[in-house]
Amino acid sequence: MPVPKAELHLHIEGTLEPELAFELAARNGLALPWAGTEALREAYRFEDLQSFLDLYYALMAVLRTERDFEDLADAYLARAAAQGVRHAEIFFDPQAHLARGVPLDTVVDGLWRALGRSEERHGVSTRLIMCFLRDEPAASALATLEAARPHLDRITGVGLDSAEAGHPPSTFREVYEAAAALGLRRVAHAGEEGPPEYITEALDVLGVERVDHGLRCVEDPALVARLVRERVPLTLCPLSNVRLRAVDTLADHPLPAMLDAGLMCTVNSDDPAYFGGYVGDTFDAVAETLGLGPERLRDLARNSFLAAFLDDDEERRARYLAEVETYAFD
Repeated sequence: MPVPKAELHLHIEGTLEPELAFELAARNGLALPWAGTEALREAYRFEDLQSFLDLYYALMAVLRTERDFEDLADAYLARAAAQGVRHAEIFFDPQAHLARGVPLDTVVDGLWRALGRSEERHGVSTRLIMCFLRDEPAASALATLEAARPHLDRITGVGLDSAEAGHPPSTFREVYEAAAALGLRRVAHAGEEGPPEYITEALDVLGVERVDHGLRCVEDPALVARLVRERVPLTLCPLSNVRLRAVDTLADHPLPAMLDAGLMCTVNSDDPAYFGGYVGDTFDAVAETLGLGPERLRDLARNSFLAAFLDDDEERRARYLAEVETYAFD
């Protein structure tokens, strides 16, 4: 069994494997413009974040019904459990589905049909985080938050994702203030394509509790010192960074230096169907390529549970942490 871990940066729409995409397309009477699964996999070669997003949003067309969202989430949870995930905090993009005419009820109810039985079926506890698309107007995010009110018993927090360049976090101040007033936890993508200043904005303007990605903090020593001092978790996604050209190769990834600096790093898969591996694969890759030994891997696993939104269940967090401490690496 792989080291027990939490996954904190996972877009459920990004777990859509080609085989499931074709299955759902057939179920919904849709024709995909690829000859088959291998041709679709060949399309998973990206120049940058935007080229990925173009395909990512186009392929969402196969997600239509509650059953589709249930099958998508259940397939992810089965794979995650096999790779040592004990707790998953799962992002979803309601605006992308609403724009296609798929009601929010369909999305949340479908996902929850899988998440609600995940502990029993897969041994994985879950949280659901609703992300706003930063390349859509802030007014759309506010309307989406309002529409989500009936579902807040099943939504733990809000996030901010999609195309980062030119879309600073401060644009979404009002919606994050509204989310905080509703008692929702707050995270945001920052410092992937955008500059280190976006990380500072996410902290100071949006009041985020975790920074998703945060890779470019290394360009600002004062920001690194602040993140270390305040113990702000970073949900890094090394395989994603390589596929989207944030770093040239995995060997170039600054994860070891970030850990050496005392940053509270976690390792996650982001959009694993598109980026070449789930979170266990990512742990294996950074261990091999970056030379991370057992204690570094234990640090990453420990950080993942410490950074998880388990404040309402500290007994569960303690149990997961105990599993990490007693785990025997080969």
